[in-house]
Amino acid sequence: MFKITPNPPDDDAKKLNEAADRALAFYLDPKPEKPKLPPGQLFTVAQGADMECLLANLSETLASVNVMANELAFDLEGAPRSFALGIQQMIELSELLANRALDIAAPR
Repeated sequence: MFKITPNPPDDDAKKLNEAADRALAFYLDPKPEKPKLPPGQLFTVAQGADMECLLANLSETLASVNVMANELAFDLEGAPRSFALGIQQMIELSELLANRALDIAAPR
């Protein structure tokens, strides 16, 4: 003899499916935790900054450092001047690389 089993109401099935989806999402697709900053870190970069913004700021910072190193080099004499000019040339190379990356990321 078979006992007739009624189907559960749609509302219960919907709640059961929602609970199962939440449980699966919790264990299989966890939300990333907010990164903890190392102690003593004074400066950070905004999480939402896009590549164009980052490269543009990098390029401007390198240009400023280039000018500072250039001014310092011309106030020095002998070996310290050569050392400062070497640093200035590496900064100039870095600026060229950053500008090229910016041109690739966001063509004008």
